[in-house]
Amino acid sequence: MSNTSMNMRGKITFYEEKNFQGRSYECMNDCSDMSSSLSRSQSCRVESGCFMVYDRSNYMGNQYFMKRGEYSDCMSMMGMRDCIKSCRMIPMHRGQFRMKIYEKENFGGQSHEMMEDCDNVMDHYRMNECQSCNVMDGHWLMYEQPQFRGKMMYMRPGEYRNFRDMGMSCQRFMSMRRITDSC
Repeated sequence: MSNTSMNMRGKITFYEEKNFQGRSYECMNDCSDMSSSLSRSQSCRVESGCFMVYDRSNYMGNQYFMKRGEYSDCMSMMGMRDCIKSCRMIPMHRGQFRMKIYEKENFGGQSHEMMEDCDNVMDHYRMNECQSCNVMDGHWLMYEQPQFRGKMMYMRPGEYRNFRDMGMSCQRFMSMRRITDSC
């Protein structure tokens, strides 16, 4: 049983233009397609909670982690080629974090269970990469490069046999970080 609190409320406001200009759209939960509310979103303010934003609808494409703060130019700050199209609120998690990572797709190859952040799977586990995982507890961010750099992907509890099926151009990850309640 997870200790994730679904009652935690987050709030993010998206703006059509840079520097919080133009029409706005306030969001307090997941939104799979923002096009019905805004023609585009190029800046935002996170008033509370943590969110993942995506440059494609239905939580696909490049992902970016956003915590409380102001993001006046999402395209240049995050290296986005397109504007924000969907967002997902990350529920606060209190309790342990557990994830089993696998070197190959479909839970193949070497595996290791993690409960802490890992800045480099090669250094810590002698794995060349991580291509699948099973998140048992907590919410995690996975990065394509060591030291929590490069493209990222949000992982919530569940089995992930193949990252390519999630709309990611990156199919392997080299570092992982827990999303703690510091949002």
